[in-house]
Amino acid sequence: MKLSTDKMLARKEGHIGWMTFNNPDRRNAMSLEMWEAVGEIMADFQADENVRVVVMHGAGDKAFISGADISQFEKMRADAAMTEKYNARAEAGRKAIRNFDRPIIAMIRGFCMGGGLGIAMSADLRFAAEGSTFGIPAARLSIAYTGENIVNLYNLVGPSRAKDILYSARRFDEQEALSIGLINRVLAADKLEDETRAYCETLADNAPLSIKAHKVILGELSKKNPDQSKIDAVATMCFDSADYKEGRTAFMEKRKPVWKGA
Repeated sequence: MKLSTDKMLARKEGHIGWMTFNNPDRRNAMSLEMWEAVGEIMADFQADENVRVVVMHGAGDKAFISGADISQFEKMRADAAMTEKYNARAEAGRKAIRNFDRPIIAMIRGFCMGGGLGIAMSADLRFAAEGSTFGIPAARLSIAYTGENIVNLYNLVGPSRAKDILYSARRFDEQEALSIGLINRVLAADKLEDETRAYCETLADNAPLSIKAHKVILGELSKKNPDQSKIDAVATMCFDSADYKEGRTAFMEKRKPVWKGA
């Protein structure tokens, strides 16, 4: 696929879609063009039912994403009105991640800061290499870390820890991130990709309709007013599917099931 910038890369390996933030000279800082390309990549993955899990990661070994590309702030985000226009253009990328109906894993190595941490928190799971660094420096720039990012931070670490992270703007390591629930796993740097890939293969071997249903259900339960009709609908979809019959048959025949996603 042709992208709007060479600072984003995409590839597919079996059932895994890989999305790479490819701006290593700036520690993979996110530009507006990169956000627009995220929307293109995720739309392509969404349309391909063979892709059962997506891994987001940064190029090189210095950073997942160090944050927004501050060099664009003067031209594109100098005040509230300009920032609103910037966010409107970037929203397609954010929405494509938010609405992706299969698991997304953030594979983190190095710096994961500010807006980069926001992207990582939008994933379903976060695996980090030893030596990774986290933080939200918004309070040092006199900007607000708003909307969906705040909700995700709050849901992952709770109100007290969210306040600490936001008010202090301090950096913290992968062990603290693990202890407060911000990330799911800490892995040796030289094992990060292999172990992430192995985990993705585990997910790809499981029933895709079941995983999709659980993502919907968990998403609804995280809301203040869950939509019970959505929860009921995805449960019904699973029980009425050919894959449910295949799962039962494969279990009785003591063989590996062949999932069709239908």
